[in-house]
Amino acid sequence: MAGEIPTDFLHEDELVVAFSDLSPKAPTHILLIPREHIVSAAQLTESHAPLLGRLFATAARLAAEGDLFESGFRLVTNAGADAGQSVDHLHVHLLGGRNFGWPPG
Repeated sequence: MAGEIPTDFLHEDELVVAFSDLSPKAPTHILLIPREHIVSAAQLTESHAPLLGRLFATAARLAAEGDLFESGFRLVTNAGADAGQSVDHLHVHLLGGRNFGWPPG
């Protein structure tokens, strides 16, 4: 099923891909997805440290490229249905370009 929807990758390497969300919830809404299939953050172990380092470093670079450092940005991942996870593959949302309230949801 991977690759069914054509997209322009904002980042692509051996561990992580990133592209703009098709249904954005903010002016900047990028999905960062590990190539390795991991259902959610609940399945992460210490062995995933290199992958998570790449994922967060990539998010920081994309945020910088999008001029989000001064105003700020949010990184979100959902684990489980009650948290709003609708796709059974770990992914991180990079959101920016507007004010976000707290607490979320």
